[in-house]
Amino acid sequence: MFGRRGLPPGERDEIKLVADDGPESLVLDLASHRPSEPTAAPPERAPANDLTPHARPQPKEPTQASSKIREAAAAVQPLILERIDSEVASRLDREALMQELATPVREILAELKVQLNQREQRDLIGLILDDMLGLGPLEPLLADETITDIMVNGAKRIYVEQRGKLVLTDATFRDEAHVIAVAGRIVSQVGRRVDESTPLVDARLTDGSRVNIIIPPLALDGASISIRKFAKRTIDLDVMVRQANISAEAATVLKIAARSRLNVLISGGTGSGKTTLLNALSQMIAADERVVTIEDAAELQLQQPHVVRLETRPANLEGRGEITMRDLVKNALRMRPDRIILGEIRGEEALDMLQAMNTGHDGSLGTIHANRPREALTRLENMVAMSGVNLPSKAVRTQIAAAVQMIVQIARMRDGVRRIVNITEVVGTEGDVITTQELFAYRYEGEGADGQLLGKLESSGLRPAFSPRAAYFGLDRMLLEAMG
Repeated sequence: MFGRRGLPPGERDEIKLVADDGPESLVLDLASHRPSEPTAAPPERAPANDLTPHARPQPKEPTQASSKIREAAAAVQPLILERIDSEVASRLDREALMQELATPVREILAELKVQLNQREQRDLIGLILDDMLGLGPLEPLLADETITDIMVNGAKRIYVEQRGKLVLTDATFRDEAHVIAVAGRIVSQVGRRVDESTPLVDARLTDGSRVNIIIPPLALDGASISIRKFAKRTIDLDVMVRQANISAEAATVLKIAARSRLNVLISGGTGSGKTTLLNALSQMIAADERVVTIEDAAELQLQQPHVVRLETRPANLEGRGEITMRDLVKNALRMRPDRIILGEIRGEEALDMLQAMNTGHDGSLGTIHANRPREALTRLENMVAMSGVNLPSKAVRTQIAAAVQMIVQIARMRDGVRRIVNITEVVGTEGDVITTQELFAYRYEGEGADGQLLGKLESSGLRPAFSPRAAYFGLDRMLLEAMG
């Protein structure tokens, strides 16, 4: 397959992309990839009562071996690309290509008078293949099952979220052009481009991991790539109970709410685990129901056989062809759905979603960015105003109260663990005010010796307003037992 053949500039790294979205994950909600290279160890956490300024984290110094291999890779890669037939190489899998590269790599190392042992040569070929076939220095991070988010801040600073904590790794790109090349490789797989004319792009990897890319001139310190890794392992409410994300009683109430076809809004901050909780709740949907999902970037992992997945589309370079969430919600109503699941409610589509919830599409689910249940209702009201429809505030609140029956608040707490911190029922309205009642609330009790927060998700002991609905589905006794 090999012979000397020069490649035009710009084609050397464009052989094939076999890259690996996550998703918002909960504690151990991890992606599954190839075995990884180690990343920097998490920094020691300062005591909660330590109010001194935190030192700026410093990147881990590369080991002598890794530095040596990286320098060798920078010298060998341009020469190896001149000696291979890229068309033939693109048809080989990683293992076959690794075997084929062994001999020419040894020859080039001899020519350059670089001495590497057998293990270092394997690592060198691995680095070259990561750059040729994947996403370069991001590949080991994508392979690490303990990493849920990857954040590139320019060529020399790559952070990850590992077990709920941000960690600065020792992985680096060669230079800024290398970052831009990898970013271009990512977006090309979804038919988009990233350059000065379109410096901000949302995309996803082939495994579903969600990616946001922003480059200069908008990013002042170099290109930024943010990857939310896609969860390979399915998380349900029972797993969340075992991971201490939620109490067993609260999980039972959520199961009953989903079975009883309540319209549920999941509220939380960025990275709090909203999408993972949405996936867990969706598993209570019956297999004979037609479900339509609407997302900006597909992340949901519904297990039901009858699911129609819709995804928005940005405008093209001429500013045409954009398909918004609102367009998709309107279209979904014509598709005879039993349930509509909106990945994230964040704009004018809120009005259409509320109308759908009020016109027979009960059991619908959605997420919203808010810090408390009451804030979620306020944000929903503000989003309805964004639709341009001039409705009195009382009418909007009445519609919200009729459409949304439950708000589940989730948060990533300072020990890195995602926890359900509040389950609130929307009861109705009194005058211009939406009335709610709290079913469960997280009570903080202190901090353990291992740094983990101590607390309980306690029941209020109130009788849920949706008890008659649960009784219709034969679940009222189980509901009252769960509420204590």
